[in-house]
Amino acid sequence: MRIQLFFLLIIIYSFTACSPGKKFAKSAEASLLSNPELKTAHIGISIYDPATGKYVYDYQGDHYFIPASNTKLLMCYAAMKYLGDSLEGLKVEDHGGQLLIFPTGDPTLLHPDFKNQPVIDFLKKHENNPIILIDTSWREKSLGFGWAWDDYESSYMAERSALPVYGNVLTVSGNTANLQFQPDLFFSHLKNDKGNSPEFYLSDIRRARDRNDFEAARVSRQKSEASIPFITNDSLSILLINQSLHKDLITQSHGWFAVPPVSSAYKIHSQPTDSLLKITMHRSDNFFAEQTLLMVSEKLLGLMNDGKIIDTLLKTDYKDMPQKPKWVDGSGLSRYNLITPRDFVFLLNKMKNEFDWNRITTILPTGGTGTFSNFYKNYAGRFYGKTGTLSNQVAMSGYIKSKSGKWLICSVLVNNAMTSAVNVRKAVEQFVKGVAERY
Repeated sequence: MRIQLFFLLIIIYSFTACSPGKKFAKSAEASLLSNPELKTAHIGISIYDPATGKYVYDYQGDHYFIPASNTKLLMCYAAMKYLGDSLEGLKVEDHGGQLLIFPTGDPTLLHPDFKNQPVIDFLKKHENNPIILIDTSWREKSLGFGWAWDDYESSYMAERSALPVYGNVLTVSGNTANLQFQPDLFFSHLKNDKGNSPEFYLSDIRRARDRNDFEAARVSRQKSEASIPFITNDSLSILLINQSLHKDLITQSHGWFAVPPVSSAYKIHSQPTDSLLKITMHRSDNFFAEQTLLMVSEKLLGLMNDGKIIDTLLKTDYKDMPQKPKWVDGSGLSRYNLITPRDFVFLLNKMKNEFDWNRITTILPTGGTGTFSNFYKNYAGRFYGKTGTLSNQVAMSGYIKSKSGKWLICSVLVNNAMTSAVNVRKAVEQFVKGVAERY
């Protein structure tokens, strides 16, 4: 009897020692937890098997981390669920021959990524009608809660607005002989060391903090393109749209039309929703992410406000998250965002259960594409996810197909790493690929 018990214990021990959890723990230790470059970092890991409904490995999965651009996954789910097949570019109401237009926050208007411009086409067809902008839904600030103020000149931190145009950035491209400005309204606002002459070497453009005055100095190294956010307001948006139409077509309400759109307002659709989401997730576009969350807010609440739509989503779609996130913006630019690896697993599993898999894998980049262009190259079609990077913070959440053919959901969040983001991403990649090959 004792001999039988002894062998039974050996069998149980052998099974436990070879279990996936044990293997992943060793892999995490080798790739991440004992990595000398990550010795002082904070790390959270959750690996989940949706087929069994169980975590196969979980290390500090209930701890909060700054998620950086993994925050965009929260925005993405809401947009996939609530924005429909195509974006509402404008809401329009015919008021006795006058067209009242109501902005929706659509970021694709006159954006160079979208050659087809249905909203502009609509406006051109109504050049004989007085068109009046009514903006009563904007309830936000141009910059998000907790954004770094001194990044105001960085193209990745364009201002948010109710009626964005050209991505709310000035782009200068070309060469010394043929510089192009988009929008070209700002050409007269650009100064350099040769006065207003366009014959200068394209360099980093600077902007005054409180006004749309730009400056570029001549340098020895020429660039092909430079972009910088401009300060936004409705009057400027109208001016830029009118300039593109070559006619003073749109005017702005000064009070007496300041009423919300009624049920008779009809909608001008602009772009397929997933075409915007694909660009947003593949290149981790902060401006598109911010405006998309504001579009969800306008669609559900009739106003554009991060705080209100986030509160609504946390009380409805995200109410069952394992840990309640601290969520403040659409892009992840804010370091005030705090979320756990288990929350991302919950979110990705929710997406998998509610949306078509082909839709998910079209929107999210796979190995060797988008922000994963230098990672998971041999896992194209077996890996889909989202990166996240801020100074000293790196995140990765996504789906990976194991060697046995099972899809796993994984989230690895690394904070306070005193090494390069590339080194952290390589360590995360090594661990995740190891999980795929051992399950």
